[in-house]
Amino acid sequence: MAILERRVTDGVAHLTMNAPERLNALSDEMILALHSTLDDIAETRSIRAVILSGSGKAFCAGHDLKQMTEGRQKPDGGRGYFADLFNRCASMMARVQSLPQPVIAQVHGIATAAGCQLVATCDMAIAAQGTRFGVNGVNIGLFCSTPMVALTRNIPRKQAFEMLTTGQFIEADRAEALGLINRAVLPEHLAAETQELANTVASKLGSAVKIGKQAFYDQLSMTTDAAYAHTGNVMVENMLHRDTEEGIAAFLDKRDPRWEQ
Repeated sequence: MAILERRVTDGVAHLTMNAPERLNALSDEMILALHSTLDDIAETRSIRAVILSGSGKAFCAGHDLKQMTEGRQKPDGGRGYFADLFNRCASMMARVQSLPQPVIAQVHGIATAAGCQLVATCDMAIAAQGTRFGVNGVNIGLFCSTPMVALTRNIPRKQAFEMLTTGQFIEADRAEALGLINRAVLPEHLAAETQELANTVASKLGSAVKIGKQAFYDQLSMTTDAAYAHTGNVMVENMLHRDTEEGIAAFLDKRDPRWEQ
């Protein structure tokens, strides 16, 4: 049984974390499977969107604490293993955002610690009502410093700090209000709502979405002036694409575009 299941339907890749007995924890094996699969998807032009979900009763419970405890038994007390683990996890998270295709988290049950980080890292997220989100490492004496990076880039600072220092959970409706997820839906509608969003994204010109996604993340760290200069150049390059010319012509002619990509 694969720890990460993959299927592709109509240009949408469905990735399912498949370690339900461990609440789909981000073990060494899960991190590797996610990163390598995303690398492969990046080179697959027929895939235009990605849905990431978890099997069983939870989306993802964060790092695998049993593995981390085993790593502590090394001669250095685990320092080398922990440094490598957090570097590998950060690299996988970065791959989600550097992927040409948008990634949508389909969330249910719980998304805690690095699992909450994964939701915050995905480009979009839809959650079932009743899902609980938390960066609760502080409850066991481990401040969620790496999950904090993604969380503070999604929700207001004071709300993030409260979650980090109290370890308290928020419900899906609150997560939507704060901007951690796009929307909360009835559990029975979760798969269909996520699929609809993915299908909408997959119907767009892939090269334009790829350009736009990269520019979206590039401009976030820039000043306003620099961001306008950068995105202006991006739009020039986008305008020069053959398929963009066809898309504009089709709009003016009131017909469907005949895209090559």
